[in-house]
Amino acid sequence: MDIWHLNLRHLQAVAEIARLQTVKRAASSVNLTQPAITQALKRMEELLGHQLFERRHDGMVPTPAADLFVPRIEAALSHIASPHVTMSRMRALIALAATGSYSGASALTGLSLPSLHRSVGDLALSGKKKLVERRGKAVALTDTGQAMARAFRLAQKELQTGLAELASLRGLETRAIAVGAMPLSRARVLPAAVTQFIRQRPAVQLTILEGSRAELVEPLRSGTIDMMVGALRQPLIEPDLDQRELFHDVPVVVGRKGHPLDNAAPQPAELAHYDWVLAGPGAPLRDVFERYFEACGVPPPKVPVESGSVMTIREMLMGSDFLTLLSPDQVRVELEAGWLTLIARLPAEFGRTIGVTTRASWHPTEVHREFLSLLDKAAQSQ
Repeated sequence: MDIWHLNLRHLQAVAEIARLQTVKRAASSVNLTQPAITQALKRMEELLGHQLFERRHDGMVPTPAADLFVPRIEAALSHIASPHVTMSRMRALIALAATGSYSGASALTGLSLPSLHRSVGDLALSGKKKLVERRGKAVALTDTGQAMARAFRLAQKELQTGLAELASLRGLETRAIAVGAMPLSRARVLPAAVTQFIRQRPAVQLTILEGSRAELVEPLRSGTIDMMVGALRQPLIEPDLDQRELFHDVPVVVGRKGHPLDNAAPQPAELAHYDWVLAGPGAPLRDVFERYFEACGVPPPKVPVESGSVMTIREMLMGSDFLTLLSPDQVRVELEAGWLTLIARLPAEFGRTIGVTTRASWHPTEVHREFLSLLDKAAQSQ
């Protein structure tokens, strides 16, 4: 079922019935008559294909379907945070943000241009803030418009998740997990958790989006992905995000087998004689690299090649005397095969905490919690 068939006011009515446990009190709360709210509930149950409440002489008792869906309604409404938003207005702004033009939004949604203009204009008028500005033939959302579109996408995600949870009650598995994988997470922990999860939940769609933290943080904030797995930021500066630890990782210096420093137990000054290949400035490993040499009182060595690709780094190391800094897990296969060798270990204080980053407002589903538990188990086996 498409969430755009739902009515936000009817959803609010369902949430109020669950909270107040009578139709009469809920009707007063949402400013509807009792017949109107009763009709709204009937329509909602027909659309969802689930009974949401048991009608008893002492009130309305939520069913298991309501126990799943009502928290999603409440989360969606908290993101929307305005009585002036309708489904059509929400859909219009999300589409405009996604396409950058009214014609693109029309093609995406099937809504007419006048309808889209009216919906976005009504949102701006009700909030008394400019949401869109023209840039030549295209349009761009203002900062206010972008913030509103992000909130609407999160509301959309909550409702879609709620519908998927209801479908699972009928034996139809449409639930999904989307994970952002930062470089280190791809080495062992994430693949181990994914493999076990798919064994346990073969019908759940699991999507992995790879990238750096900078590339993944906006998809996380907008609800495109549910979590990021990789090096945590200490301290965390984004108040809308949460972090949970999985394990501590200490990087090692790696070079080719037969490197001049192989089995030499080199000092920092000797390491600095060689060129390095590392991820660019701002990457966690680059920060560790700079802090290590600074702490040792040695000028950081040259980094003539910047790359975050383990494959690229491996090939460069095997054909030269370059050095790099990586997690042992990232080059485990290469070390076991004898293609590369461990040149030096860094002290424990230069390690990084690897973990999961989520939205602070995120409400995990049953399958999300199951996946997080498998991540914990994979980390404990490190």
